[in-house]
Amino acid sequence: MPDRLTAMLEEREWILADGATGTNLIAMGLTQGYPPEQWNFEQPEKVRAHYRSFIEAGSDLVLTNTFGGTANRLKLHKAEDKTYEVNKVAAELLREEIAKCGREVICAGSVGPTGDLFQPNGDLSYEDGVAAFAEQIRGLKDGGVDVVWIETMFDEQELRAALEAAASCEIPAVYTMSFDTSGRTMMGLTPSYCIRLAKSLTPRPIACGGNCGTGAPDLIAGLISAQDRIGPDDVIVAKANCGIPEMTDDGIRYNGTPELMADYVRLARDAGARIIGGCCGTTPEHIAVMREALERHEKGPCPTLDATVEILGPLTGTTRSLIEGGGPPRSKRRRRRA
Repeated sequence: MPDRLTAMLEEREWILADGATGTNLIAMGLTQGYPPEQWNFEQPEKVRAHYRSFIEAGSDLVLTNTFGGTANRLKLHKAEDKTYEVNKVAAELLREEIAKCGREVICAGSVGPTGDLFQPNGDLSYEDGVAAFAEQIRGLKDGGVDVVWIETMFDEQELRAALEAAASCEIPAVYTMSFDTSGRTMMGLTPSYCIRLAKSLTPRPIACGGNCGTGAPDLIAGLISAQDRIGPDDVIVAKANCGIPEMTDDGIRYNGTPELMADYVRLARDAGARIIGGCCGTTPEHIAVMREALERHEKGPCPTLDATVEILGPLTGTTRSLIEGGGPPRSKRRRRRA
């Protein structure tokens, strides 16, 4: 019997994921710099309201408030001894809100980077990385998540450690990587490599793709560059930031409008993505418009780069080089991976 996410994908052409966690909790009163995961204990009703807002906006998949839920991240706030509990509670809160909504919604356990560099670029060993992720994932699984959602990854070693931890906990996984202004991760990995890697893994992740990064046009450009890697059985994730961050009197705000995000989801679908959502700055209001756009959209051919830029705005940095002949990866030590 397939897991719940795979079963939903077998029945649906696309799945709408949720939007941002951190920026939406900040809008609800979270102080910038304070760990969002602590709110699972301290402000559970606000965390519930956050989950509920995306469910009511039409998300088919919602992430737990656990992006920084490894002991490595929690120790910065002297909370590493609560690693298992903070993840379990976050999942339980989301599971309970899903149970009330009256429709099928996937409970996805968010797993972000540890914040430490893996050897040989840093001090964290692969084995310690696996152990850190496994502790977090055990809490998420016991709290009731359907799938582990490994996100914003940039280093292959760390990604593999998180996937090994998920496998050891016997729970399916999805992963997304964050591609910056070069169209590559900080370690030089391309979208094409991200997809090729997924095909080589055992167990194979349910889906892979990109999130966060530098905005919608760059993420779509990355999908365009990887078209020769996307096969009929591949499930691709697109979860772009909502425009560009801008500093205002009220703090950082993202300038993406609901109309821009509606254009983005249509282009993402045409470029082959089947799980589509938003990342930083994406609110429930954006998600509601994105839902309507997807429901009305009939999938077309993959967009061209020029059409993407015309609709969504300019690319940043050297992302264009992914499509127009390839440029040097930002990290020479990972040149062979690009």
